[in-house]
Amino acid sequence: MKKYTDQGKVDTRSGFGAGLVEAGRKDSRVLAMTADLKGSLKMDAFAAEFPERFIQCGIAEANMVGAAAGLAITGKIPFIGSFAEFVTGRVYDQLRQEVAYGHTNVKIASSHAGITLGEDGATHQTMEDMALMRALPGMAVVVPCDYNQTKNATVAAAEWEGPVYLRFGRPAVPNFTDPDAPFEIGKTYNMNEGTDVTIVACGHLVWEALQAAEALEAEGISAEVLNVATVKPLDVKTIAESVAKTGCAVVAEEHNAAGGLGEAVASALAAIAPAPLEFVNGADKFGSSGTPKELMAAWGFDAAGLAEAAKRAIARKK
Repeated sequence: MKKYTDQGKVDTRSGFGAGLVEAGRKDSRVLAMTADLKGSLKMDAFAAEFPERFIQCGIAEANMVGAAAGLAITGKIPFIGSFAEFVTGRVYDQLRQEVAYGHTNVKIASSHAGITLGEDGATHQTMEDMALMRALPGMAVVVPCDYNQTKNATVAAAEWEGPVYLRFGRPAVPNFTDPDAPFEIGKTYNMNEGTDVTIVACGHLVWEALQAAEALEAEGISAEVLNVATVKPLDVKTIAESVAKTGCAVVAEEHNAAGGLGEAVASALAAIAPAPLEFVNGADKFGSSGTPKELMAAWGFDAAGLAEAAKRAIARKK
């Protein structure tokens, strides 16, 4: 099994902040806009280096989306940033009408997504955002797994023509991917070769999937781990080839069951590579308060939960 080293825990939103600065240095058209959450979205460094390209919109998310769409029409590349709940649900009408419908070149940066927001509780633990954004025609949905990949994904988003939804978390998590690895929107990355079960994961759950694969190896079970850093457009070929090889899969995401990665993978495989699937997700419920570690364990999102799901998938295959 390929071994990955935790290079130090850091939040993925900080990877966005670093990537935003790099994208700004590469292209003077890149702008940053936020709805009174510059610090939370890690836009401070960009604002300091490019003050003329930073726009503080205040607590007016709908206005921020409209302004970004207008700037994109003039040839700019605006990144708008807020909490996942505010930059998807609160402004869905504006995103649909002014960004997606016109296919404007707006990049939507969302932080504090998922159950790992922790103690802030259900009102802010957005578990429906990927479903909302996947439903918008032409919207790319990117969910990187660590700091390094988030940084590279942000630069790639600036170079992608069309709207992109970028999803980050608040807690410090292991940073384990190659900092120099190129990022391609629409590509799924094979993190570990295996023969008995495929674990398909995105975001924070990729590290947990790798830890689950290591634990399964100790029991004589060979798990292939796929990092679906782009949920839309989905790399169906890579996923289907892996599942055809292993014969079963677990799909793991820090999101509700409806409209997320699990449904995307299931609908794709149903037509070309049907196989037993187990789903690790938030089912049909809102979040709850607790530390990220406590919640990951309680919801079955940690390595132990993924390993058990893998065993269930293998049992159904047999």
